[in-house]
This record gives sequence, C-alpha cells and structure tokens, in this order.
Amino acid sequence: MRFEQLEQFVALGQLRHFRQAAETTKISTSALTRSIQTLEDEVGYELVKRSTRSVKLTSEGELFLEYAQQTLSGLEDTKKRLFKSLNGCSNEKLIIGYTTKASAIVPISCGQFLAQYPHVKIEMQLQEQSELVRKLQLGEIDISVCSQAINSIGSDIHLPDQLILFVSKFHPLANKSDICKQDLSDYPMYGCFSQSKQIQTMLNEAIDGMNKAASIKVGSIDQVMDGLCKSNHFAIASIEHANTVAENSDLVQLKTNKDLAHEQLIVQTSQQVTPGDHVNQLLSLIEKTALSANS
Repeated sequence: MRFEQLEQFVALGQLRHFRQAAETTKISTSALTRSIQTLEDEVGYELVKRSTRSVKLTSEGELFLEYAQQTLSGLEDTKKRLFKSLNGCSNEKLIIGYTTKASAIVPISCGQFLAQYPHVKIEMQLQEQSELVRKLQLGEIDISVCSQAINSIGSDIHLPDQLILFVSKFHPLANKSDICKQDLSDYPMYGCFSQSKQIQTMLNEAIDGMNKAASIKVGSIDQVMDGLCKSNHFAIASIEHANTVAENSDLVQLKTNKDLAHEQLIVQTSQQVTPGDHVNQLLSLIEKTALSANS
C-alpha cells in the first residue's frame, strides 16, 4: 500500500466520481480503477460500490477513508516537523544590530545566510555602539556587530567616517601625519553640532572620548572656522561641512587613526549557540566576510 494510493482513494471518497478523482490525482481513470481494486485486495474488503451514475463507499470504505485521511495528515505533519528539525522554526526571526563601520559586512553576510536559510527572517538595525550594548543586554537584539580599537588604551582617536577634525593651517598640528589624543590634550576645542540626531550622538561620544565635554565651545560652522583662524583651537564637525572646510585655504583637516585596518570586529550574541545551528552559521559568515574585507 502506497501513500499515492491513499491520496487517490481520498480524492475518490471526497468527489465520488472516478473521472474527477483521476484528474485531481493526475492519473488516468483506468489507472485509478486498478489502484482502488488493489487497495480492496490488500485490505480484504470491498471499499467502493460502483454504478454507471455514481460512486458510493461501502461502510468499510467510509472507515478506510477516515484512516486514509488521518494517515496523510500525519504524513504531512511529520514532514513539517522534519523540516523544522533540520532548518529551524519556519517563522523564526533574528534581529542584528550593527554600527556604521560594520555596514559593509553585515548586509553581505545576511544575504549569504538567507540563501542557505530562506525560512529565517532577518531584521537589521543600524545603531550606535552604546545602544547596541543596551539592546543586547535587554535581549532586544540577537546579534551585535561593532568594531573597537585593537589597542584599546584610550590614546588613539577612532572617529566615525561621518565626523572630521580640523585646525588652522598655522596650528602646530596642521602638518602632522597622524593625530592621537595626547596631541590634542593641550588645545581647546570648538564644536559644530548637527541637526541629525544620529550624527549628534556621534559628536557627543567623540567629544566625551577626547575628554573635552566640559570645555568645548559651540558655534555655527562659520563661527567655528572664524574662531580657528584666530586661535590655537581645534574643531570637530559633521562630514557635511567637509567641503566647506576644504574650500577654506586657511584650514586643514587632521588625519586620525580611524581606518578599519586599525580595529577589530566584535561580534556578540544573546542566543544560545550550538555547533552547526543556523545562528552559529550566521556568526561564521560575519567573521568570514570581515576577514575578506580586511584582506
């Protein structure tokens, strides 16, 4: 007895018509007739009463119809359970938070992951590092991807790409090839804040990181540039002002250690990870993509 025979008998029991049941199960009417006869021989009972006008199930046929429906339903349920066992829950969702410096890594990794696990939904959130830490601790995200300085001793300046530092061309630091925090410690600071909430957060974190929050002077970009030309201050601003700074021949943008080559990727998860599961696979893809990006 084959599952195909059960499917054919169920179709006949529901439609009570040989030709329609044969079309539904995509076989010929004669093939369906032989299939039903084989079933009757195997169970040892007449299942169908045939006439020129209709098909009627015997009492044994009605019982067998119930058995066939339950068996096929059980088969379908088993298939679903097997699929979930191998691939995870079909409505599973992973939330990945990442910083701007990981934006060249996370989307690529997620694309590769979805090619292998199309049933898993991925939500990507671009966040500040402090927000990633908070969300990971609260379990609001499953994976956090950010970068931090390899030599995390607080001496180097690691600015996001959206921020710039600049000084007067006559400033003692104007011609230095690489600036660190120690170089800036003796000079006061100007800040030109952005209307973008995201950029504003980056500016605040950068200012705190350079220990200048208590002494910074704030102004518009024109006020900041004018102040630099008359003092030994240095300034921080959003990259939206980069062209304005570059066009001013009296100003110079400082070079800092902000390349990804000076940093390492930090990948963390709030999930329980076991070898071979799909979360572990996504973590591996992120790490491989990061290695490729830095090679």
